[in-house]
Amino acid sequence: MNFKELKDFIQKRMRMSHVYQPVMLMTLVHNNGKCSEREIAKALLGKDESQVEYYEKITRDMVGRVLRSHEIVKRTKRQYTLNDFDSFSKDQVQTLINLCESKLHEYLEKRGSRVWQHRRRSSGYISGTIRYEIFKRAGFHCELCGISDHEKRLDLDHILPRNKGGSDELSNFQALCYSCNSMKRDRDDTDFHAIRESLKKRHPGCLFCEMDKNRIVKENSLAYAVAERRRPS
Repeated sequence: MNFKELKDFIQKRMRMSHVYQPVMLMTLVHNNGKCSEREIAKALLGKDESQVEYYEKITRDMVGRVLRSHEIVKRTKRQYTLNDFDSFSKDQVQTLINLCESKLHEYLEKRGSRVWQHRRRSSGYISGTIRYEIFKRAGFHCELCGISDHEKRLDLDHILPRNKGGSDELSNFQALCYSCNSMKRDRDDTDFHAIRESLKKRHPGCLFCEMDKNRIVKENSLAYAVAERRRPS
């Protein structure tokens, strides 16, 4: 395919269900037209916001907390600073990098593939048909927070995680947005279907269930705001 044909494909004929095609093409172009599956996979990972959020949580709640407790780093407004870094010489900086590389190599040599086994066990291919059925059953909304797939991408979640014996049967799936799915992880087996069903319930006389639509000044799929009624002075 020559340049003109490829340009026409990208502009007019590319049909996207995700970010994959343009990311793969950009990666190939950046690498002189040739690169490995692993390089393309890394490029796709770099565009996956759910994975970024997952590791932000790891940074904040695990490794960042440990290093803060040892007074090695400090955190201010979601930014980390290595204490006393300005006092290090270039040689000292390189020494620290080499030491960390050595520790990393030693750990990976000892643990091997087990380091990421918890992630691999929870991964696997789920057909598009099953995905559609689960998302349709959930009304294309997250079954935990209620946000729609138009506002945040939905993931397919195993209620009972695979690494705890969970199956790929329809009854073991639920739809969660990538944020809720990242927080739930593979240590929790909570079924959020009941929460989804509870959102449909309406109670007679409930102020929020029977709100006068004329009072609503702004709303989305999760909430609405009403103008305050002023009492007579």
